[in-house]
Amino acid sequence: MQTSDLRIALFTGNYNYVRDGANQALNRLVGYLLGQGAAVRIYSPRTDTPAFPSVGKVVGVPAIPLPGRAEYRAPIMIPPSVKRDIRDFRPNLFHVASPEILGHRAVTLARRRGLPVVASVHTRFETYPRYYGLTFMEPVVEAALRRFYRRCDAIFAPSESMAQLLRDQRMNYDVGIWSRGVERDIFSPDVRDTAWRRSLGIADDEPVIGFVGRLVMEKGLDVFSDAIDTLEQRGVRHRVLVIGEGPAREWFERRLPQAVFVGFQKGADLGRAVASCDMLFNPSVTETFGNVTLEAMAAGLPVVAAIATGSQSLVEDGVTGRLVRPGAIAAFADALQHYCTDAAARAAAGAAGRGASERYGWDAVNQHLVDAYLRVIRQRAERHRPPTQRPR
Repeated sequence: MQTSDLRIALFTGNYNYVRDGANQALNRLVGYLLGQGAAVRIYSPRTDTPAFPSVGKVVGVPAIPLPGRAEYRAPIMIPPSVKRDIRDFRPNLFHVASPEILGHRAVTLARRRGLPVVASVHTRFETYPRYYGLTFMEPVVEAALRRFYRRCDAIFAPSESMAQLLRDQRMNYDVGIWSRGVERDIFSPDVRDTAWRRSLGIADDEPVIGFVGRLVMEKGLDVFSDAIDTLEQRGVRHRVLVIGEGPAREWFERRLPQAVFVGFQKGADLGRAVASCDMLFNPSVTETFGNVTLEAMAAGLPVVAAIATGSQSLVEDGVTGRLVRPGAIAAFADALQHYCTDAAARAAAGAAGRGASERYGWDAVNQHLVDAYLRVIRQRAERHRPPTQRPR
Protein backbone atom coordinates (compact mmCIF):
# COMPACT_ATOMS: atom_id res chain seq x y z
CA MET A 1 0.00 0.00 0.00
CA GLN A 2 1.14 3.53 -0.81
CA THR A 3 0.23 6.93 0.65
CA SER A 4 -2.11 7.58 -2.26
CA ASP A 5 -4.11 4.47 -1.28
CA LEU A 6 -4.97 5.87 2.14
CA ARG A 7 -8.57 6.80 2.89
CA ILE A 8 -8.58 8.45 6.31
CA ALA A 9 -11.69 9.22 8.34
CA LEU A 10 -10.65 11.87 10.88
CA PHE A 11 -12.81 12.47 13.96
CA THR A 12 -12.20 15.51 16.14
CA GLY A 13 -14.17 17.62 18.57
CA ASN A 14 -12.61 20.81 17.18
CA TYR A 15 -11.28 21.18 13.65
CA ASN A 16 -11.48 24.92 13.07
CA TYR A 17 -14.17 26.61 15.14
CA VAL A 18 -11.57 27.59 17.80
CA ARG A 19 -7.95 28.19 16.86
CA ASP A 20 -5.41 26.28 18.89
CA GLY A 21 -2.25 24.31 18.23
CA ALA A 22 -4.02 20.96 18.04
CA ASN A 23 -6.53 21.80 15.32
CA GLN A 24 -3.97 23.75 13.32
CA ALA A 25 -1.77 20.65 13.36
CA LEU A 26 -4.72 18.54 12.18
CA ASN A 27 -5.41 20.93 9.30
CA ARG A 28 -1.75 20.80 8.29
CA LEU A 29 -1.85 17.01 8.38
CA VAL A 30 -4.93 16.91 6.16
CA GLY A 31 -3.31 19.32 3.72
CA TYR A 32 -0.22 17.13 3.56
CA LEU A 33 -2.26 13.95 3.03
CA LEU A 34 -4.29 15.53 0.24
CA GLY A 35 -1.10 16.77 -1.37
CA GLN A 36 0.25 13.20 -1.37
CA GLY A 37 -2.86 11.88 -3.14
CA ALA A 38 -4.60 10.39 -0.10
CA ALA A 39 -8.34 10.81 0.51
CA VAL A 40 -9.49 12.39 3.80
CA ARG A 41 -12.91 13.09 5.28
CA ILE A 42 -13.22 15.07 8.52
CA TYR A 43 -16.09 14.52 10.98
CA SER A 44 -16.37 17.37 13.45
CA PRO A 45 -18.74 20.00 14.87
CA ARG A 46 -19.09 23.00 12.57
CA THR A 47 -19.98 26.64 13.11
CA ASP A 48 -21.05 29.58 10.98
CA THR A 49 -18.14 31.60 12.40
CA PRO A 50 -15.02 29.40 12.15
CA ALA A 51 -11.74 30.72 13.53
CA PHE A 52 -10.02 29.94 10.22
CA PRO A 53 -10.82 28.19 6.91
CA SER A 54 -10.78 24.40 7.12
CA VAL A 55 -8.61 22.16 4.96
CA GLY A 56 -10.47 19.28 3.34
CA LYS A 57 -14.11 18.25 3.38
CA VAL A 58 -15.76 18.54 6.80
CA VAL A 59 -18.96 16.66 7.60
CA GLY A 60 -20.73 18.21 10.56
CA VAL A 61 -21.78 16.20 13.61
CA PRO A 62 -24.32 17.31 16.25
CA ALA A 63 -22.77 19.14 19.20
CA ILE A 64 -23.73 21.29 22.17
CA PRO A 65 -21.78 24.10 23.88
CA LEU A 66 -19.47 22.77 26.58
CA PRO A 67 -20.76 23.81 30.04
CA GLY A 68 -18.62 26.62 31.41
CA ARG A 69 -16.60 26.85 28.19
CA ALA A 70 -19.20 27.84 25.58
CA GLU A 71 -16.54 28.56 22.95
CA TYR A 72 -16.00 24.79 22.71
CA ARG A 73 -18.60 22.33 21.45
CA ALA A 74 -19.13 18.78 22.70
CA PRO A 75 -20.16 16.24 20.01
CA ILE A 76 -23.05 14.11 21.22
CA MET A 77 -23.44 11.36 18.63
CA ILE A 78 -22.75 10.01 15.14
CA PRO A 79 -26.19 10.22 13.51
CA PRO A 80 -27.34 7.74 10.82
CA SER A 81 -26.72 10.27 8.02
CA VAL A 82 -23.08 10.59 9.05
CA LYS A 83 -22.72 6.83 9.37
CA ARG A 84 -23.96 6.54 5.78
CA ASP A 85 -21.41 9.14 4.69
CA ILE A 86 -18.64 7.16 6.41
CA ARG A 87 -19.82 3.98 4.68
CA ASP A 88 -19.90 5.68 1.27
CA PHE A 89 -16.44 7.20 1.85
CA ARG A 90 -15.02 3.71 2.44
CA PRO A 91 -12.15 4.60 4.80
CA ASN A 92 -9.35 2.13 5.44
CA LEU A 93 -8.27 3.78 8.70
CA PHE A 94 -9.94 5.87 11.42
CA HIS A 95 -7.98 8.63 13.17
CA VAL A 96 -9.55 9.98 16.37
CA ALA A 97 -8.16 13.20 17.82
CA SER A 98 -10.23 13.73 20.96
CA PRO A 99 -11.37 11.27 23.66
CA GLU A 100 -14.99 12.40 23.97
CA ILE A 101 -18.30 10.95 22.80
CA LEU A 102 -17.48 11.35 19.10
CA GLY A 103 -14.13 9.62 19.58
CA HIS A 104 -15.65 6.74 21.54
CA ARG A 105 -18.39 6.23 18.94
CA ALA A 106 -15.81 6.33 16.14
CA VAL A 107 -13.67 3.66 17.81
CA THR A 108 -16.73 1.45 18.29
CA LEU A 109 -17.71 1.93 14.64
CA ALA A 110 -14.19 1.07 13.46
CA ARG A 111 -14.20 -2.10 15.57
CA ARG A 112 -17.56 -3.19 14.15
CA ARG A 113 -16.27 -2.71 10.62
CA GLY A 114 -12.93 -4.39 11.27
CA LEU A 115 -10.96 -1.24 10.51
CA PRO A 116 -7.76 -0.10 12.23
CA VAL A 117 -8.06 2.99 14.42
CA VAL A 118 -5.35 5.29 15.76
CA ALA A 119 -5.55 8.21 18.17
CA SER A 120 -3.46 11.34 18.46
CA VAL A 121 -2.99 12.84 21.94
CA HIS A 122 -3.12 16.63 22.02
CA THR A 123 -3.52 17.64 25.65
CA ARG A 124 -3.30 16.22 29.15
CA PHE A 125 -6.99 16.11 29.98
CA GLU A 126 -6.31 14.29 33.25
CA THR A 127 -4.63 17.44 34.63
CA TYR A 128 -7.58 19.77 33.95
CA PRO A 129 -9.59 19.03 37.14
CA ARG A 130 -6.87 20.55 39.35
CA TYR A 131 -7.51 23.99 37.84
CA TYR A 132 -11.19 23.86 38.80
CA GLY A 133 -10.92 22.57 42.37
CA LEU A 134 -11.60 18.94 41.39
CA THR A 135 -8.20 17.33 41.91
CA PHE A 136 -9.85 14.19 43.33
CA MET A 137 -11.23 13.53 39.83
CA GLU A 138 -7.82 13.12 38.17
CA PRO A 139 -7.54 9.32 38.75
CA VAL A 140 -11.07 8.88 37.39
CA VAL A 141 -10.27 10.88 34.24
CA GLU A 142 -7.00 8.97 33.75
CA ALA A 143 -8.83 5.65 34.02
CA ALA A 144 -11.41 6.79 31.45
CA LEU A 145 -8.63 7.88 29.09
CA ARG A 146 -6.89 4.53 29.50
CA ARG A 147 -10.07 2.69 28.56
CA PHE A 148 -10.42 4.85 25.45
CA TYR A 149 -6.82 4.66 24.22
CA ARG A 150 -6.47 0.92 24.83
CA ARG A 151 -9.27 0.31 22.31
CA CYS A 152 -7.08 1.85 19.60
CA ASP A 153 -4.49 -0.01 17.52
CA ALA A 154 -1.91 2.68 18.24
CA ILE A 155 -1.68 6.14 19.78
CA PHE A 156 0.61 9.04 18.92
CA ALA A 157 2.09 11.71 21.15
CA PRO A 158 3.72 14.92 19.90
CA SER A 159 6.87 14.53 22.02
CA GLU A 160 9.00 11.76 23.47
CA SER A 161 8.37 13.01 27.00
CA MET A 162 4.61 12.74 26.44
CA ALA A 163 5.00 9.34 24.81
CA GLN A 164 6.92 8.07 27.84
CA LEU A 165 4.21 9.37 30.16
CA LEU A 166 1.57 7.51 28.13
CA ARG A 167 3.65 4.33 28.39
CA ASP A 168 4.01 4.82 32.14
CA GLN A 169 0.23 5.32 32.42
CA ARG A 170 -0.29 2.10 30.40
CA MET A 171 -2.51 3.91 27.91
CA ASN A 172 -1.54 1.62 25.02
CA TYR A 173 1.17 -0.85 24.05
CA ASP A 174 1.89 0.90 20.73
CA VAL A 175 2.85 4.52 21.43
CA GLY A 176 4.43 6.48 18.57
CA ILE A 177 5.47 10.06 17.89
CA TRP A 178 3.70 12.60 15.71
CA SER A 179 5.72 15.70 16.43
CA ARG A 180 5.05 19.29 15.32
CA GLY A 181 6.74 21.64 12.89
CA VAL A 182 7.35 25.38 12.90
CA GLU A 183 7.06 28.01 10.17
CA ARG A 184 10.54 29.47 10.32
CA ASP A 185 9.68 32.23 7.86
CA ILE A 186 7.05 33.53 10.32
CA PHE A 187 8.86 32.82 13.58
CA SER A 188 12.27 34.40 13.18
CA PRO A 189 14.48 36.91 15.01
CA ASP A 190 14.45 38.95 11.79
CA VAL A 191 10.85 40.10 12.35
CA ARG A 192 11.53 41.70 15.75
CA ASP A 193 9.96 45.17 15.59
CA THR A 194 11.35 47.82 17.95
CA ALA A 195 8.96 50.46 16.63
CA TRP A 196 5.99 48.20 17.40
CA ARG A 197 7.29 47.69 20.94
CA ARG A 198 7.61 51.44 21.38
CA SER A 199 4.02 51.92 20.21
CA LEU A 200 2.99 49.74 23.17
CA GLY A 201 4.95 51.92 25.60
CA ILE A 202 7.86 49.46 25.96
CA ALA A 203 11.36 50.93 26.11
CA ASP A 204 14.07 49.51 23.87
CA ASP A 205 16.15 48.31 26.83
CA GLU A 206 13.22 46.94 28.83
CA PRO A 207 13.30 43.11 29.04
CA VAL A 208 9.95 41.74 27.88
CA ILE A 209 8.56 38.51 29.33
CA GLY A 210 6.06 37.02 26.89
CA PHE A 211 3.01 34.87 27.48
CA VAL A 212 1.58 33.28 24.32
CA GLY A 213 -1.58 31.18 24.20
CA ARG A 214 -5.23 30.95 25.07
CA LEU A 215 -6.09 32.74 28.29
CA VAL A 216 -7.51 29.84 30.27
CA MET A 217 -6.57 28.81 33.81
CA GLU A 218 -5.16 25.45 32.77
CA LYS A 219 -2.32 27.30 31.01
CA GLY A 220 -0.88 28.13 34.44
CA LEU A 221 -1.98 31.77 34.61
CA ASP A 222 -1.87 31.68 38.42
CA VAL A 223 1.74 30.47 38.47
CA PHE A 224 2.69 33.02 35.82
CA SER A 225 1.15 35.85 37.84
CA ASP A 226 2.74 34.77 41.12
CA ALA A 227 6.20 34.58 39.53
CA ILE A 228 5.78 38.07 38.07
CA ASP A 229 4.72 39.34 41.50
CA THR A 230 7.97 37.94 42.91
CA LEU A 231 10.01 39.75 40.26
CA GLU A 232 8.29 43.01 41.15
CA GLN A 233 8.97 42.47 44.84
CA ARG A 234 12.65 41.96 44.00
CA GLY A 235 12.71 45.15 41.95
CA VAL A 236 13.72 43.38 38.72
CA ARG A 237 13.10 45.63 35.71
CA HIS A 238 10.81 43.98 33.17
CA ARG A 239 7.55 44.24 31.22
CA VAL A 240 4.98 41.53 30.50
CA LEU A 241 3.49 41.14 27.03
CA VAL A 242 0.43 38.89 26.80
CA ILE A 243 -0.34 37.53 23.33
CA GLY A 244 -3.64 35.70 23.17
CA GLU A 245 -7.32 35.79 24.04
CA GLY A 246 -9.64 33.68 26.12
CA PRO A 247 -12.26 33.53 28.88
CA ALA A 248 -9.72 34.22 31.66
CA ARG A 249 -8.49 37.49 30.16
CA GLU A 250 -10.36 39.68 32.65
CA TRP A 251 -8.91 37.70 35.57
CA PHE A 252 -5.40 37.90 34.08
CA GLU A 253 -5.68 41.64 33.50
CA ARG A 254 -6.65 42.18 37.13
CA ARG A 255 -3.70 40.09 38.31
CA LEU A 256 -1.22 41.83 36.01
CA PRO A 257 -2.36 45.49 35.79
CA GLN A 258 1.01 46.62 34.40
CA ALA A 259 1.08 44.04 31.59
CA VAL A 260 0.44 44.87 27.94
CA PHE A 261 -2.34 42.80 26.39
CA VAL A 262 -2.34 42.72 22.59
CA GLY A 263 -5.06 40.09 22.15
CA PHE A 264 -5.21 37.36 19.56
CA GLN A 265 -2.53 37.53 16.84
CA LYS A 266 -1.98 35.32 13.82
CA GLY A 267 0.38 34.86 10.91
CA ALA A 268 2.97 37.58 10.44
CA ASP A 269 1.48 39.63 13.29
CA LEU A 270 1.97 36.72 15.67
CA GLY A 271 5.53 36.22 14.46
CA ARG A 272 6.28 39.91 15.03
CA ALA A 273 4.76 39.85 18.52
CA VAL A 274 6.70 36.76 19.60
CA ALA A 275 10.02 38.00 18.19
CA SER A 276 9.50 41.37 19.90
CA CYS A 277 9.62 39.67 23.31
CA ASP A 278 12.91 38.90 25.04
CA MET A 279 11.92 35.58 26.59
CA LEU A 280 8.93 33.24 26.79
CA PHE A 281 7.50 32.12 30.11
CA ASN A 282 5.43 28.93 29.80
CA PRO A 283 4.49 27.47 33.21
CA SER A 284 1.76 25.16 31.84
CA VAL A 285 1.82 21.42 32.53
CA THR A 286 -1.14 20.53 30.28
CA GLU A 287 0.59 20.65 26.88
CA THR A 288 1.71 17.45 25.20
CA PHE A 289 4.12 19.36 22.93
CA GLY A 290 4.07 23.13 23.33
CA ASN A 291 3.80 24.78 19.92
CA VAL A 292 4.37 28.21 21.45
CA THR A 293 7.62 26.98 23.00
CA LEU A 294 8.95 25.83 19.64
CA GLU A 295 7.78 29.04 17.95
CA ALA A 296 9.56 31.14 20.57
CA MET A 297 12.74 29.13 20.09
CA ALA A 298 12.52 29.66 16.32
CA ALA A 299 12.18 33.40 17.01
CA GLY A 300 15.42 33.34 19.00
CA LEU A 301 13.98 33.60 22.51
CA PRO A 302 15.12 31.76 25.63
CA VAL A 303 12.27 29.78 27.20
CA VAL A 304 11.50 29.43 30.89
CA ALA A 305 9.12 26.49 31.21
CA ALA A 306 7.80 23.94 33.67
CA ILE A 307 9.39 20.51 33.73
CA ALA A 308 6.46 18.91 31.96
CA THR A 309 5.57 16.88 28.90
CA GLY A 310 6.48 18.71 25.72
CA SER A 311 8.79 21.28 27.27
CA GLN A 312 11.14 18.52 28.44
CA SER A 313 11.59 17.39 24.85
CA LEU A 314 12.10 20.91 23.47
CA VAL A 315 14.00 22.96 26.04
CA GLU A 316 17.57 21.99 26.98
CA ASP A 317 18.02 23.27 30.50
CA GLY A 318 20.80 25.81 30.76
CA VAL A 319 21.27 25.90 26.98
CA THR A 320 18.05 27.03 25.27
CA GLY A 321 16.34 28.14 28.46
CA ARG A 322 15.48 26.93 31.94
CA LEU A 323 13.26 24.05 33.09
CA VAL A 324 11.69 24.53 36.52
CA ARG A 325 9.69 22.24 38.79
CA PRO A 326 5.96 22.90 38.20
CA GLY A 327 4.54 25.47 40.58
CA ALA A 328 7.96 26.48 42.01
CA ILE A 329 7.31 30.22 42.05
CA ALA A 330 10.67 31.33 43.47
CA ALA A 331 12.60 29.12 41.02
CA PHE A 332 10.60 30.47 38.07
CA ALA A 333 11.36 34.01 39.28
CA ASP A 334 15.07 33.14 39.57
CA ALA A 335 15.16 31.93 35.97
CA LEU A 336 13.29 34.97 34.69
CA GLN A 337 15.52 37.30 36.69
CA HIS A 338 18.59 35.65 35.15
CA TYR A 339 17.43 36.44 31.63
CA CYS A 340 16.08 39.88 32.55
CA THR A 341 19.43 41.00 33.97
CA ASP A 342 21.90 39.20 31.67
CA ALA A 343 21.56 40.24 28.02
CA ALA A 344 24.44 37.98 26.96
CA ALA A 345 22.72 34.95 28.50
CA ARG A 346 19.50 35.87 26.68
CA ALA A 347 21.30 36.10 23.37
CA ALA A 348 23.17 32.82 23.83
CA ALA A 349 20.07 30.85 24.82
CA GLY A 350 18.05 32.44 22.03
CA ALA A 351 20.65 31.53 19.41
CA ALA A 352 20.80 27.96 20.71
CA GLY A 353 17.00 27.72 20.57
CA ARG A 354 16.95 29.03 17.01
CA GLY A 355 19.42 26.33 16.01
CA ALA A 356 17.47 23.58 17.80
CA SER A 357 14.25 24.60 16.03
CA GLU A 358 15.77 23.70 12.66
CA ARG A 359 15.04 20.02 13.36
CA TYR A 360 11.28 20.55 13.15
CA GLY A 361 9.83 20.63 9.64
CA TRP A 362 6.12 20.04 8.97
CA ASP A 363 6.54 17.73 5.96
CA ALA A 364 8.95 15.46 7.79
CA VAL A 365 6.80 15.08 10.92
CA ASN A 366 3.62 14.51 8.90
CA GLN A 367 5.31 11.89 6.71
CA HIS A 368 6.38 10.11 9.88
CA LEU A 369 2.71 9.77 10.86
CA VAL A 370 1.75 8.66 7.35
CA ASP A 371 4.37 5.90 7.55
CA ALA A 372 2.81 4.85 10.86
CA TYR A 373 -0.66 4.78 9.26
CA LEU A 374 0.64 2.36 6.63
CA ARG A 375 2.31 0.21 9.30
CA VAL A 376 -0.87 -0.04 11.40
CA ILE A 377 -2.96 -1.00 8.36
CA ARG A 378 -0.39 -3.61 7.37
CA GLN A 379 -0.25 -5.07 10.88
CA ARG A 380 -4.04 -5.25 11.11
CA ALA A 381 -4.14 -7.10 7.76
CA GLU A 382 -1.44 -9.53 8.94
CA ARG A 383 -3.38 -10.35 12.10
CA HIS A 384 -6.52 -11.15 10.13
CA ARG A 385 -4.95 -13.07 7.25
CA PRO A 386 -5.94 -16.78 7.21
CA PRO A 387 -3.05 -19.07 8.27
CA THR A 388 -2.75 -20.61 4.79
CA GLN A 389 -2.07 -17.13 3.35
CA ARG A 390 0.61 -16.14 5.84
CA PRO A 391 4.03 -15.61 4.25
CA ARG A 392 6.60 -18.36 4.95
